[in-house]
Amino acid sequence: MTTQTPNDVAAAPGAADSIVRDKDNIAAGVDAEVVTSNQRVFTGRTGVLFATACILYTAFHIGVMNFYPLETWIYRLSHVAGGLALGFIFFSARAFPAESARARGASVQEWLLLLPAAIALFTALGQIAFGIVTNDLVPTGAPKDKMLLTFGYPILAGTVLAILASWTAPVRERNRLALPDLLLAIAAVTVGAYIISHAEFLRIRAQVFPHPNDMYASLAGILLILELTRRLAGLALVVIVGIFIAYGFLGPWLPGVLEHSGYAPARFFAFIYTDNGILGATTAISSTYIILFITFAAFLQASRVGEYFVNFAFAAAGGARGGPAKVAVFSSALMGTINGTSAGNVVSTGSLTIPLMKKVGYRPQTAASVEAAASSGGQILPPIMGAGAFIMAEITAIPYAEIVIAAVIPAALYFLSIYFMVDKEALKNGMRGLPREELPEFAKLARQAFLFIPIVTLIVALFLGYSVIRAGTLAMAAAAVVSWFTPIRMGVKEILYAFEIAARMSLQLVAVCAAAGVIVGVIALTGVGTRFSSMLLGLAGQSQFIALFFAMCVSIILGMGMPTTAAYAVAASVIAPGLIQLGIEPLTAHFFIFYYAVMSAITPPVALASYAGAAIAQSDPMKTSVESFKFGLAAFVVPYMFFYSPTLLMQGAWYGNLHAFVTASFGIYLLASGITGWFFGTAGLVLRIVLCGAALAMISGGLMSDLVGLVTAIAAFLIQRKIVSARTVARGLD
Repeated sequence: MTTQTPNDVAAAPGAADSIVRDKDNIAAGVDAEVVTSNQRVFTGRTGVLFATACILYTAFHIGVMNFYPLETWIYRLSHVAGGLALGFIFFSARAFPAESARARGASVQEWLLLLPAAIALFTALGQIAFGIVTNDLVPTGAPKDKMLLTFGYPILAGTVLAILASWTAPVRERNRLALPDLLLAIAAVTVGAYIISHAEFLRIRAQVFPHPNDMYASLAGILLILELTRRLAGLALVVIVGIFIAYGFLGPWLPGVLEHSGYAPARFFAFIYTDNGILGATTAISSTYIILFITFAAFLQASRVGEYFVNFAFAAAGGARGGPAKVAVFSSALMGTINGTSAGNVVSTGSLTIPLMKKVGYRPQTAASVEAAASSGGQILPPIMGAGAFIMAEITAIPYAEIVIAAVIPAALYFLSIYFMVDKEALKNGMRGLPREELPEFAKLARQAFLFIPIVTLIVALFLGYSVIRAGTLAMAAAAVVSWFTPIRMGVKEILYAFEIAARMSLQLVAVCAAAGVIVGVIALTGVGTRFSSMLLGLAGQSQFIALFFAMCVSIILGMGMPTTAAYAVAASVIAPGLIQLGIEPLTAHFFIFYYAVMSAITPPVALASYAGAAIAQSDPMKTSVESFKFGLAAFVVPYMFFYSPTLLMQGAWYGNLHAFVTASFGIYLLASGITGWFFGTAGLVLRIVLCGAALAMISGGLMSDLVGLVTAIAAFLIQRKIVSARTVARGLD
């Protein structure tokens, strides 16, 4: 689940256009692993060695979750340390060149950084290993200089030098592990070993009187997390984390609600690397639910179920007008169920759907926009919701099953909106679908509908009361079982391959969740979240609408260039308490924040999903992001809908929920008509404004507003069909 950038997929358009596809498996290759621009691909014995490390990393998590529970700190620290080590092994500090550089030894400048880094890190590793073996650790009350020269100073100095070496060393071959990155992997293991071995001491002393070694180990660990986050998710999150860390020390000089008394470095950094920060809720989620469902996705990928999902979408909708665009909506929804990132979903399905949309007449930027908007919707679609549902359940203590049920209608409205938009775009431009002879046979694919069994198993197990972990494990087993009724049978080799790719797919979220944990730790230590909530209440003046508007802006800004999982976690920590104090239900408040964090992926000026789509379509990234914002506009309205009409979150009797869904669906249809300018024919500017007004009335949730919206829509229809004139309608209203 690595975030893709335009550079990562720049080669995709030509490749996608040149592929000759088998009509019965038009989605061939959609399950292939995407190699990012800075990712290493090992071969030979090195490949086997690191593939084994990945398999063991995934197997460790699945085993602990299901069979042999570990103490919380030890488990989460192992998760972070292992993820950091694998991350530095597989991902370089910079993108690899198009052509591999000629292999050569390190320069004198590199050795000037590498040698002292290696000496320092091996000294620290040797010291902590000796301390663990002999049980000669750093207990509470130990002298300040104990292990300081042999662990504290070396671990920090070695980490800094290794990071500098990784930045300055030339990028060489994809199949070679660079020495600086090997040293960074060793540093990650060393930090993890120190904190694990001292966990019982740190629980007591980290918040009060930490040892200097605690500070140096924590600081080195934070630097490693930020460097891996930079490599996998870009600079935006790193900059935000840096601002929060600076805030921890600049508080005494800041005005108003931002002021705090300041903290000693030892207390500050040691506190951050506890379950109040890095080892808190975000890592709890990434070490359980996220890696579990990434492994589930890897099982589906290894058995090529993703190909079936996309083929099914082509068979169902490919022949309709604007068929490839509707396929993008369906396939991105299905793939979004098993794929947790917007940009990753764009790359996997968009490499197929975007060229085909261009083929039937969509402009490049429109094709990219449709795919970006649909792929972003995958993160709000139950049952997985891009890990957001699990973080929400952890933060709010609302049962996961209740969150999934609440997400059904808003997600359906979002995908209905995009479907209406692409359908009206096709109507307006006279587009047709793909010829039926070029599409898979629906009857043949319908006979393979048993491939949906893993998804059904997951949902049924959850509603039968099984834990999320047990349900996810049963779904994995179901994926392996159903594969035996297909040509791609999952045996031991395929299961091990699924474990291998699951580890690589999880690395970005390991780093991102740990980085978000730093922010959560700073918020917890300084109390800025409570003060920000108070400021929000003051600005809103007890107006829930104004508070929600501020929450929307903050969530979108946090999500720009930042993975949405982290954006939601941070926004929920800062904003949600204030919304709840204003009387907004916790479920509604968190869903509101979550939706806008997700939609930041298609919100200009920084829209990662749109940029990934633009790279494939070879369109202008900024124009693509503006158009994808238009296609996803419903998602910017839906949160206000379920605020004013809680029945859209399944809060109430079934008939109330059904009424809200039906009227909101019609409102979404009117909104799509107003935005696209097509309502049973071309709609002028005035009629478009009227349609948007009718849409807002229909989706507000009240009986009277529904009636106003319905009458207005009927009037617009009669006027457009020239059955009555605008003057007649106006006279009738008198």
